[in-house]
This record gives sequence, C-alpha cells and structure tokens, in this order.
Amino acid sequence: MIPQEVNAQLAMAVHTREAKLDLITKHIKPFPDFPSKGILFRDICPILKDPGALTAVIDLFEEHVRQTHPQVELIVGLDARGFLFGPLLAQRLGVGFVLVRKKGKLPGPTVSVAYKLEYGEAEVEVQEDAVAPGEKVLLIDDLLATGGTLCAACELMKKQNAEVMGCMVIIELKELNGVEKLKPNTLFSLVQY
Repeated sequence: MIPQEVNAQLAMAVHTREAKLDLITKHIKPFPDFPSKGILFRDICPILKDPGALTAVIDLFEEHVRQTHPQVELIVGLDARGFLFGPLLAQRLGVGFVLVRKKGKLPGPTVSVAYKLEYGEAEVEVQEDAVAPGEKVLLIDDLLATGGTLCAACELMKKQNAEVMGCMVIIELKELNGVEKLKPNTLFSLVQY
C-alpha cells in the first residue's frame, strides 16, 4: 500500500471509531436520583435495544482485544451485565466465555472471593473447573464505579491461577476512581463520565 492509502485508511478508522463512540454515548440514558437520591444512574438498556449501538460496542471491544490481547483464551463476564456483552465478544474472537456470579447462583463445586461493600460484604464465585491454571483471561462488565466487584473477580481469577490480561467496561465513572482498586490490572473503557 502506498502511504496516502494508509493515511486514508487510518483517517477512516478514526472516523468510524468516533462515530461508534458517539452512537454508544447517545444510547446511554441518565436517570437522576436512581436508585437513591444524589445518584445519577447510567442505563445501558437503550444500547441493547438498538442493534447498531450494540454492534458498535462489540466492534470496539473486539478491535481493542485484537490489537492489545490477541492471545486471550477466555472472556470472563461479571453478573449480570457482563453476561450480555461477554458472550458476543467471545464468539467474535473465537474463544470461550465464563460466568462470574454472585455466591450461591452456580451449580457444582465453586471457588469464591469475598469483598467489602459500602455496608457489609458480598461474594462472587466461579465454577471450579471453568478456568484452567495459566489461561489468559479478560474480564468484562458494563460499568466501573468503585471497582469492588471487578477487583474481586480479578482476585477470583488469580485464585484459579489464571493470567488476568485486563478488564473492559462500557462506562467508567472516573470520579469514583475504581481504576485504582484494579491496579495492577489495566482497564479499557469506551465512555468516561
């Protein structure tokens, strides 16, 4: 390819990426004072309703993974919205998908990790044989807020001796600084508020 064609393709890719991000952002609906006063809830349901917006999400995740983590072996989705995007991405990549659920929701032998909530504690679990030692995994969820659940899921994968390659979310709430809790794991987010 001659340099002009390469530049034209790069410009088109950037434009396409920006258009996809714009489409995604337009389909994130804010709900003030939900679930309680003072909270601005970012709803991803309109993304699911619109095939173009959903495709844009999976396209951008796929592009990121193929460029930065081509050796990934499993996509790990968090209960419950990670289950919506994770299987679609895994299918595109030709890799498996694994569920991380709230304690007590999976059959058979499981492994769990407890983590602190603002008021109390919770646990996430995975089926004991879902992830093999040394498997390269990427975790996916819809949103990163304080980072508690995603951090616990990373710990759960490490407990299974998996190699955590990073985490991916559609929305990162930057002011809550959840990315700090994830370190040394990396975060890829499509939209930041």
